[in-house]
Parts: sequence; structure tokens; C-alpha cells
Amino acid sequence: MSSVTVTLSSRGQVEIPEHIRAELHWQTGRELILETTPAGLLLKPRPANKALRLEDLRGFLKHAGPPLSTDALCAPVDIGAEWDAAESHGQ
Repeated sequence: MSSVTVTLSSRGQVEIPEHIRAELHWQTGRELILETTPAGLLLKPRPANKALRLEDLRGFLKHAGPPLSTDALCAPVDIGAEWDAAESHGQ
């Protein structure tokens, strides 16, 4: 791990020294995430495919009709007939 002091430019830019970019394998164009923390600032690479959390999926599925009750949402679904029809098509 390396540590270096850098200066914030008048345009709000900070240059990451080449030896640190090489140590972290960061190439030009690499997307980075800046997070403020109680200790200061955290800079980390943006993951290629961000894993979704359950909270990220809220509102993902849209329902065009009237609101459904909790009982209707929790009612068991009988897919037996549909399953049997799909199985018979595969044979």
C-alpha cells in the first residue's frame, strides 16, 4: 500500500500518481467511485457489473391494473396444468 500527498486544483481535480495507478492496475478511462466517509474520502474502482441489492429492485415490476391486496398477492398459484402442458410439448 502506498500513501502520497496530492493537491486539489482550482478545477477540483486531483492527479493520481502513475506509480499508484500502476499498483492498482488502473488504466486511463477507468470509472471510479468517490464516497464520503466519517474519516474523509474513499476512492475505489467501479465494479464492472454492480450486484443488485433487494432495495435496488423496488419498483422494478410495474402493475397497470388496480392495486392488489396482500391476500391476493400471497394467494397460492396453481401452475400444475401449465407445467403439464409444457412437459407434454417437450416430448
